[in-house]
Amino acid sequence: MAKTKTTFICQSCGIESTKWQGKCPSCNSWNTFVEEIIQKETKKEIWKEEEVGTSSKSKKLNEIEETENQRIITEDAELNRVLGGGIVLGSVILVAGEPGIGKSTLFLQASLQLKNITTLYISGEESLQQIKLRAERIKIPNENFYLLTATETQAIFNEVKKIKPQLIIIDSIQTLETQYIESAPGSVSQVRECTAEIVRFAKATNTPVFIIGHITKDGAIAGPKVLEHMVDTVLQFEGDRHYAYRILRTTKNRFGSAHELGIYEMNEGGLRQISNPSEILITQKEDSLSGIAIAATLEGARPLLIETQALVTQAVYGTPQRTSSGFDLRRMQLLLAVLEKRGGFHFGAKDVFLNIAGGIKVEDPAIDLAVLCAILSSYEDKCLPHKMCFVGEVGLSGEVRAVNRIEQRIAEAEKLGFEKIVISSFNKLSSTHEYKIDIVKVNKIETLYNMLF
Repeated sequence: MAKTKTTFICQSCGIESTKWQGKCPSCNSWNTFVEEIIQKETKKEIWKEEEVGTSSKSKKLNEIEETENQRIITEDAELNRVLGGGIVLGSVILVAGEPGIGKSTLFLQASLQLKNITTLYISGEESLQQIKLRAERIKIPNENFYLLTATETQAIFNEVKKIKPQLIIIDSIQTLETQYIESAPGSVSQVRECTAEIVRFAKATNTPVFIIGHITKDGAIAGPKVLEHMVDTVLQFEGDRHYAYRILRTTKNRFGSAHELGIYEMNEGGLRQISNPSEILITQKEDSLSGIAIAATLEGARPLLIETQALVTQAVYGTPQRTSSGFDLRRMQLLLAVLEKRGGFHFGAKDVFLNIAGGIKVEDPAIDLAVLCAILSSYEDKCLPHKMCFVGEVGLSGEVRAVNRIEQRIAEAEKLGFEKIVISSFNKLSSTHEYKIDIVKVNKIETLYNMLF
């Protein structure tokens, strides 16, 4: 009888070790090494009706025929956008998000809308009755929708061979297990091996597969990092529980842009698509208030207008507070330092609070100008002009730097009825296009301050 071989695997980063260690030398996590059994068997892919594989013979680049990626166009325009135009046949898409954020609801709803596509929804976490109750709330009938509760990959592939679905949804990858690995479901070895089997199946049969995954307390996708490298697309489903809005963000996409964004609103009947997010991200208010500035930003190919809110007050304690929500705190401290050095403002005895309205997180440096104007507006306690928005990156020397795709940002502001937009004087605009919105160009923050206040 062959001796059982074991190894110790870090459940955080996936590194292997021959002995147990208290601290992982790779990711510096404590008490994450777990002993797992290595069992090597001859794997037989039961989903193959015939031997499917690619030739190992090399080819010249000019000999390879170009083929256009075939896509399934869903009824969900936001999902189509983040996937780059639809679901590519044979692709494996990993979706991660916090528990209870709506991952299962989103893909149950999207698959029910595909009435001409045979879909198999595999759940390892919920019973058939629980999924049925959620489907009744969504109220979308579909005769080609199948449910399966299973956790073993071999049983799943047996059912796949009978139904021959055109789309598969797995909820979730952490609950699956394969008979070739003897460790517990959710371990690094099981997650890696189950995903590898799914990827081989998707590529060989040209069937798209959605994999729903869990995240750790740090917000990273649970399991080994190689999991994100194995799949074709990685989507992050995020949102604040105190807000009704959910954001589907692309972090990796082999078939489209990796910076797209889809916005939904959670209600009792499922998730509603938000076709014009700029309207919900700008607070509808009757009176003009200080500390508010509108920024024109871009998420992928999608222009958005968002509201930046700032509050500057006298510091009560010895050390002034700096708090930011939806914006990088270090970036805000950098902008405050620029205002102190280049503008002569004294924030050393002031508390500064910053918030991006709507509960979204923005990384676009083009909103620097709006953040700076919101802070100055609260500092001076004066309102900014109505129907004015800002776009520009602020440098360390106080200059307003040019940003990319300025025409799209201006067009979005014009579409929403804004009368004036402030941009960098270094941005070059097309001479053939005439804008109805008033375009103001500035090159330094001193010039902007004198113009506004």
